[in-house]
Amino acid sequence: MAVREKHKKIVVIGGGTGSFSVLRGLKKHPLSITAVVSMFDSGGSSGILRDEFGVLPPGDVRRCLLALSDEKEEKVLRDLFMFRFNKRTSLNGHSFGNLFLAALSSIMKDEMKAIEKAGELLKIKGTVLPVSLNKSHVHAKLEDGSVIKGETNIDVPKHNGDIRIEKVFLKPKARLGKDARRSILEADVIVIGPGDLYSSLIPNLLTDGMKDVLKRSKAKKVYVTNLMTKWGETNNLSISDCAREILSYAGLSRFDYIISNNKKMDADALRSYRREKKQPLLIDKEVFKLAGKVIEAPLFSGKKVVRHDSNALAKIIAKL
Repeated sequence: MAVREKHKKIVVIGGGTGSFSVLRGLKKHPLSITAVVSMFDSGGSSGILRDEFGVLPPGDVRRCLLALSDEKEEKVLRDLFMFRFNKRTSLNGHSFGNLFLAALSSIMKDEMKAIEKAGELLKIKGTVLPVSLNKSHVHAKLEDGSVIKGETNIDVPKHNGDIRIEKVFLKPKARLGKDARRSILEADVIVIGPGDLYSSLIPNLLTDGMKDVLKRSKAKKVYVTNLMTKWGETNNLSISDCAREILSYAGLSRFDYIISNNKKMDADALRSYRREKKQPLLIDKEVFKLAGKVIEAPLFSGKKVVRHDSNALAKIIAKL
């Protein structure tokens, strides 16, 4: 009788384009992959559907489904999920994928089943799980005492983005989903990041039960750092500053691994990013106190737009 190969279980916690980059590379390796996704988006198409239909925001779920989908056999479906309506229609700004997930949730009257069905249609390699099924909003308290409500207002600040964020919290409280909890406890490797620190990554860690399950998990804990700072969230912060924030909210003392880029970026791209008040996140000496091992590697691709190299990043994670 043939023995079935047991694949390493990897859980990626995050959301947005950061999780997309990691998952798109990981699916090419013989791994059991689970994406635990932030459900607190409040802007754009997701925010409108959340307000009008009362569904959980589908944007980050859609991105993770696309990242794990079959890119050859299901090309038409992938293109549909990525399609965004333009200004000439009343659906301006909406993503077809978001509308599809919202409609499927309404029809099935179960958001978990809707995500599972969408995954079946896209033939994803892995599982996509919402971090919580509770409807909640991210709030950020700034150093000047003011409070910003909503992920989109943290992500694209309408306030003075030079004022540091003192802390973030969820209101009302949200509880870690039971499926996400089980996946984290069964994981061999847990990857946090890359992603916007206070609007994509830390909100996952704020769910009730997350600290406890991360402490109990015997998995290797990995932090993948961002390539650039972000005005309004991480301007003037170092990689060690970001790592300490995540450790604090996760209830952990250190990571097993921190993975960071050491490839020099194109000068023209850097000038463009400086106009957006963004600069490269660089390794500093304090980082080495926060992980068992710090892995530095060339991890970005592109010239005008700086993005993580999905394949290079996945290759490192798969070998841990």
